[in-house]
Amino acid sequence: MPHRSFLFFILPSAIAMILFIALPIGSVLVQSLFVEHGQILHEVETCSPFGGCTTETRVDAEATNALRAAQPLGRFNGLGTYLNRNHLATGEIAAFWSASGSWGQFWSRVSQLPFYRALGFTIAYTLVVTPCGIALGFWIALAVNRIPKVLKGPVIFVSLLPMIITPLIGSLVLYWMLNSRGILGRALQWIADDPTLSIGSSGPLTWAVLFLYGIWIAAPFSFVVFYAGLQTVPQDTLESAMIDGASRWERVRFVVIPHLVPLATFVALVQLMDNFRVLEPIVGFNAQARATSLSFIIFNDLKAENGQLFGSAAATSMMTILFVVILLMPVLIRTWRDFSRKPA
Repeated sequence: MPHRSFLFFILPSAIAMILFIALPIGSVLVQSLFVEHGQILHEVETCSPFGGCTTETRVDAEATNALRAAQPLGRFNGLGTYLNRNHLATGEIAAFWSASGSWGQFWSRVSQLPFYRALGFTIAYTLVVTPCGIALGFWIALAVNRIPKVLKGPVIFVSLLPMIITPLIGSLVLYWMLNSRGILGRALQWIADDPTLSIGSSGPLTWAVLFLYGIWIAAPFSFVVFYAGLQTVPQDTLESAMIDGASRWERVRFVVIPHLVPLATFVALVQLMDNFRVLEPIVGFNAQARATSLSFIIFNDLKAENGQLFGSAAATSMMTILFVVILLMPVLIRTWRDFSRKPA
């Protein structure tokens, strides 16, 4: 394709990416360098007609509004928001390092900081849910591909239910079933022989439920992609493998899986980005006391009771983007090498 034709071909997409991706990210980066103005206070002296005066501190609304109108972004803070206690906490980490006698003590203290606590759960959720969701979706696709055509429609519909249900609504329904008064919660108490067992009182149980829910909602997307890919597997190659005596597992391993590797790369990229932004299950399960994520920190900053913390939310958003890029780098590098490799 000529360069001029290619330029006009990608121009609409490039303009849309600049307007709806690059510019918003740039604005978030700028906002992360500022902090919100505090309220301007002034002392007011009140005297009664019978003598005696009292002094009280009040908010100067007029001066506060004038300052915010003059500097709408807030006060310039540079990288201070990134380094404060609610984010990278460089000062606290240095203090922990000098005071800790072992790596175990150091990591136990660091893990109590809000940002690293959220980062730990986010990474664990992503690394568990992504491969398990891909594997479960692939297994469902193989199973559906072999059942009779009469049953395929209903089975596909049931398999896609997690994708059809809104994630927040699905997590709320499952939470109601798993709490101490729900049918699944009662069953867990009976199995564990512990009438006090509940999701909110057990950190490991909370993490396990969130992971299982994440796999449940991630599997349908993998299933759809892999099921479509199974329709393109060369039948001649499969028949040749059957004639050579290959078992079903050997046909899947040496014929089907290599054929679906590009699709698996695509699914992994999408699932990594989606799972790293986990938010709805934490809100739905009311699990913030046991598990928080980077997206939940952003959500919490934007609904703060004492005013929306745009600078803090912007800083967390930028670090979330950075961590997503770091997670995607191995997959992107391998994909680039595969496509740039010259055919023999």
